[in-house]
Amino acid sequence: MKKHVQGNGTDNKWLKITIKTDPLLVEPISDFLIGIIEAGVETGARDELLYGTVNGYLQKENLSPDEVDTILRRVSTHLAELADIFRVSLPILSSSMIDEEDWGKNWKEHFKPFTIVPGLVIAPTWEEYQPNDGEVVITMDPGMAFGTGHHATTSLSLEFIRRTLAEKSGLTLLDVGTGTGILGMAAVLFGARAVLGIDNDPEAVSAAEENVRRNSLQESMQVSLAPLATLAEPYGIVVANIVHDVLVGMADELNRMLADNGTLILSGILAGEQVANITTVFTANGLQLSGQETREEWAALRFSKE
Repeated sequence: MKKHVQGNGTDNKWLKITIKTDPLLVEPISDFLIGIIEAGVETGARDELLYGTVNGYLQKENLSPDEVDTILRRVSTHLAELADIFRVSLPILSSSMIDEEDWGKNWKEHFKPFTIVPGLVIAPTWEEYQPNDGEVVITMDPGMAFGTGHHATTSLSLEFIRRTLAEKSGLTLLDVGTGTGILGMAAVLFGARAVLGIDNDPEAVSAAEENVRRNSLQESMQVSLAPLATLAEPYGIVVANIVHDVLVGMADELNRMLADNGTLILSGILAGEQVANITTVFTANGLQLSGQETREEWAALRFSKE
């Protein structure tokens, strides 16, 4: 997707963040900028020469220098964490202020309702979408939904959630690292009885709460900053779409929170060595691997507790 931004003589300025990175980090960086920083994001296509450059546009006008510095420090810290987790070179971060123009309007033109998995449509707030028979819809702001919604790990996780609830509806679900809340909200629409989404980032929790309210799902889904270790009641489905190293560190707690005959869905995992290691760790905890799906370099795994 390409987008051109020009000035029109207005005084309003917008923050543009440019990150040059190993292609492996394009999607995790995009998800962070979209879901947490609430920026619009553009990247090249996978087969383009410049794939590996991520541009983020912060949708807040006339930021002060202190606000810009705070945002860039937060992005820089997250880039260092990602580079360490994925064992790649540290991305190069730069920024500039651009004229407001009407790029926000142009940005909206790129986003139309889309089917993320069969039966589930993600729609931006400014688009009215009438679902077809058998479809359910989640409405989200562009700065929160897109990119996250398109990420392979999100759709892989959603597909396992959909299948599991199709086999047995009315289960409870715990979404660990809920982010924008998309997995938990989808679970409610797919037939989960009650959902708890937890995250250790206050801004992510705030975004997820707003999305839950926007979709009128607050009676069935709660969002919390509660640490995983403080939870007690087990769930029929536990979902964690994070990254390999964090999942390994959480193995005992995730298993503890899974009810007997429950289903554990894990993603944020790279195909190959990471899949093999996650499988070894979680089967050693008494779980049985009951499904595996891959898309591009990413994978999702489903385990059962029998």
